[in-house]
Amino acid sequence: MDILAVIGAIFGVGAIAGGIVTAMSARIVTQYEKGLVFRFGRVVGTRDPGLRMLIPFVDRMRKVSTQIVTMPVPAQDGITRDNVTVRVDAVVYFRVIDPVCAVVEVQNYLFAVGQVAQTSLRSIIGKSDLDSLLSNREELNKGLEIMIDSPALGWGIHIDRVEIKDVSIPDSLKRSMSRQAEAERERRARVISAEGELQASKKLAQAGAQMSESPAALQLRLLETVVQVAAEKNSTLVLPFPVELLRFLERGTPSGASAAESTPTAPQPTPEITPPEPTPALGHGNTPAAEQDGMRS
Repeated sequence: MDILAVIGAIFGVGAIAGGIVTAMSARIVTQYEKGLVFRFGRVVGTRDPGLRMLIPFVDRMRKVSTQIVTMPVPAQDGITRDNVTVRVDAVVYFRVIDPVCAVVEVQNYLFAVGQVAQTSLRSIIGKSDLDSLLSNREELNKGLEIMIDSPALGWGIHIDRVEIKDVSIPDSLKRSMSRQAEAERERRARVISAEGELQASKKLAQAGAQMSESPAALQLRLLETVVQVAAEKNSTLVLPFPVELLRFLERGTPSGASAAESTPTAPQPTPEITPPEPTPALGHGNTPAAEQDGMRS
């Protein structure tokens, strides 16, 4: 009995030890990760997703995510090629395609990609104009992606895309651009208005030439204009008086009456007005001035 108890205890201890060793050697790799196995500090391979077994106290596994990482690039201040101070921020999308290079070749690939993105963004700002930063972002995004992807390929990282999010410019420049856009819109409005006037004048000339051949069409057009004006419920109606009607009335007037109206009447003689005789100047007491002189002598 004592021997059986000892054997049972040994088997129990072995089972417990085997369970502990199995728990220590078992690793679970998720679907979006790659397991990188180090044996005595040396990379011996990678493990696919699932349950993977390692040699206890010998192997060490480091999991590397293969998902797409979204990294915002802090806003960078720079001066464009046309000497304008701007502040630009961006976002970088990348993923790990080679876990061995991402872990072995660079100490911290996330920090490395962030620093390369910042320096590349500053470089692309200095090589571009303000108009390019505002309107030609597609090409700038492609150029920025190439600049970041070149060193990242050696780290086992692929840059999927880079997007410039916002371009901040000074307020004074915003006001200047607003005035420029307003002036441009006003210029276009004037050009369009002038083109409309030109086309309208051509059409009016054609309409006048066609109406001159048919006076009835001119009368119908006049009546249509009067109807359109009267439809607005105006209290005052301005009715143009056609010249053709005056000519018709002139032709219907008798010739005698017209001759009498055309003969000028003789002017009446104007009566002559004689100036009044001057009255003698009176001194004191209504006495003539000559008599007052004799009295003084």
